[in-house]
Order: sequence, then C-alpha cells, then structure tokens
Amino acid sequence: METYREQLDRRLVRPETQTFHAVTGLHHFSMITYALPKERIEPHIPLERFEVPEFEIGGRKLALLSVVPFLDADFHFPRFFPFLKFRFAQTNHRTYVIDRQTGEHGVWFFGTTLGSHMVQIPRTLWRLPWHFARYKIDCRWQEPRYSRYRFEIDSDWCAGTIDLEDSGEAVESIEGFESYDEMKFILTNPVTGWFRRLDGRLGTYSIWHDEMDLSVGRAKELYFSLYEKLGILSREEMGRPHSVLLCPRVQFQILLPPKLMA
Repeated sequence: METYREQLDRRLVRPETQTFHAVTGLHHFSMITYALPKERIEPHIPLERFEVPEFEIGGRKLALLSVVPFLDADFHFPRFFPFLKFRFAQTNHRTYVIDRQTGEHGVWFFGTTLGSHMVQIPRTLWRLPWHFARYKIDCRWQEPRYSRYRFEIDSDWCAGTIDLEDSGEAVESIEGFESYDEMKFILTNPVTGWFRRLDGRLGTYSIWHDEMDLSVGRAKELYFSLYEKLGILSREEMGRPHSVLLCPRVQFQILLPPKLMA
C-alpha cells in the first residue's frame, strides 16, 4: 500500500496544460478549519455517493469543514488569450468526503463566493454553485508573517468576516492526523472536488497546486452567515476553529471544464 507521502508526491506532479485549463497565482491564501459532528454535515451532501470521514479530535470522532479565502492575482487561460488576466477575491466553502465508488479523498463544495461579475460565466456555462460577493481586503505581508490579515465579504449567499493573526510559526502537526503527510494529503492538498450544480445534478472538477509553505494562524474574529443559516455552526463555534493555516502565495491550475457525474 502506498504511503501518504507517495500519494502526495503523485498529486504534486503538474499536469500538462489543456485547452480550457486556467492558471492563477493565489495570494493571501488561508484555510480555516472546523471540527464538528458529522451529523450536521450529512444532510447537505448525497450520502448515497459520499462518506464523511471522522478524525480523532479532543477525544471525539469529528468531521472537518474548511473555509478557504484568497485573492486570484492573475487568473487566465494560457492556451488562449494568455495576456488577458483577471484579479478578484474568492472564498471556497467545503467539507471533506470520500467517494464511495473510488475510495478517493476529496472535498464536497457547498459553494463559492467570487468578487467579480465574471461569476456569471461559470454559473451559466457549467451551472457551478458560485455566488457574487463584494470584498474588502486588508492583508499586509511582512516577511516572515502577516502583520494584518482581514477579509470582509458582503454576499446574500454567505456574508463573512475573517480576521486572523499570523504566528509566523511553520506547521508541524495538526490534531486528528497521525502524520504531517496524512494532514497534507487529506486537508491541504485534495485535488478533486464535487458539488451540486445549480440545476440539481452532481458535478466534479480537479485542480493542481504546488506544495504550500504554511504557517500557523489564530482567529481574532470569524463569522460566516451560511453555516448559521444551515444550522451547521453557531456564531460562537465559528470563533473557535480547529486550525488556521496561512500561505502568502501559491500557484494553482484549475482543470476545466467541470464534468457531470454519472
């Protein structure tokens, strides 16, 4: 059986860029993760296809959910119009699942907010559950840490506030994982995502990114209206994440177009 490191190394091999693949440098990337009973998540995903894994955290078996905000610094399609580049903020809302058919670890997307009216393109072309948002970003990177990290998100689908403190300390381990490689493979380096399209059908797409240099963050203020509306997390629970990870920049490749699932 392959080790987590061997599986991770395979994921880190960059795929050849195809016609519709998009490339972008992500700036001010963070991953805010919550540990919670899987019973709160299961009503929101198709359990006939996906399993919600549990992790030993604080003496309990808990599921994981992550909020991932960042700034797309130069989103573009290198195979056509390579010089046409876009800059916008984005936040992905996802929980960790296993595909029952393939056994693959990946993420189920509740949805995404995008700080650009370009959001109408993926909503129309591929029926992605992406939603418009207005962003205010105040992030100040001063080697080796952020002196300021704040996102304010105004969206009917999921409004939010993200105010973090960066310790500047490298991530060495995270509770719930037996090794650093297991944590990276499952938590920070999933490459396949699944979602329910706006027309109700199931879809999937894949990404690739470099191995990230992560530092440990701490929550100063956190709130996401989506999870309060869905009854997944209370306002108080949102202020106490399981972990906060920060990365000033990383290169991403999005393997478009998304596909319909059988």
